[in-house]
Amino acid sequence: MLRSSVSRTKIFASGAPPRGNYIFQMSQCLVPNKLRTLGKGLPVLEMTCKLGHKQTMNLPHHRALQDVSRRIETAVQAVGRKASEVTLIAVSKTFGAEDILPVVQAGQMAFGENRVQEAAGKWPALKSSATRLELHLIGPLQSNKAADAVRLFDAIHTIDRPRIAQAVAAEMAKQARQLQLFIQVNTGDEKQKAGVSVGGADSFIAECQNKYGLQISGLMCIPPFNEAPDTHFELLAQIARRNDLENLSMGMSGDFELAVKFGATHVRVGTAIFCARKSNEDQPI
Repeated sequence: MLRSSVSRTKIFASGAPPRGNYIFQMSQCLVPNKLRTLGKGLPVLEMTCKLGHKQTMNLPHHRALQDVSRRIETAVQAVGRKASEVTLIAVSKTFGAEDILPVVQAGQMAFGENRVQEAAGKWPALKSSATRLELHLIGPLQSNKAADAVRLFDAIHTIDRPRIAQAVAAEMAKQARQLQLFIQVNTGDEKQKAGVSVGGADSFIAECQNKYGLQISGLMCIPPFNEAPDTHFELLAQIARRNDLENLSMGMSGDFELAVKFGATHVRVGTAIFCARKSNEDQPI
């Protein structure tokens, strides 16, 4: 965050701003034109958030949530589905409780985190204050974090190898908790990316169900950054259909509407709600 810039940024939570030369962006930040040069070369959404992140978090988040919700509703109607068939997961990784609380207050109940340790530092207090909150683990899980993950999360989207399946099954039995579980499929067969291979997906699903006794809810994928996502969404849907799995976790800020077209039941949206990540990692969520 550019602290010197933030102090010069004027944000107005309600009513019309005073006279002056301002720009208004979808992040709900109002940024003076004289600060535009500080964000030169950045995408508009990222620029406005970097210049006014803290103030943005204090503005009504129903606007951003309503925008995403309207887009989901339009997408489902276009293919004859209902908006209730799609769960919006607000991806709050790298953001603190002070940033998340306004989104909760705006009505959002499902959130996604990438790391168990980071989530453990902020979510217990948040969940105790709002009992209807759902927390989804959407990042890679290590077996030595399985106990903490089962204790904290309500869903895990990244079951991708026998060791993790075994650890999660053992911890759910030990803690008497039943989580919603997704198997992550590496639809692009990318060496650097987690997920079971496309060729091994069917056998791994059966192994999770029959050997480890897991109730697999659905599948998750993250398409390759430089490829059209529609082929990957269709591939994941095909694997789910032949294995009688109902849920599909797919689609992020840049392609969730397309994912809905291909049957997504859970979309993971971060940037369109929270603005840019606070650290540089992977592609926009």
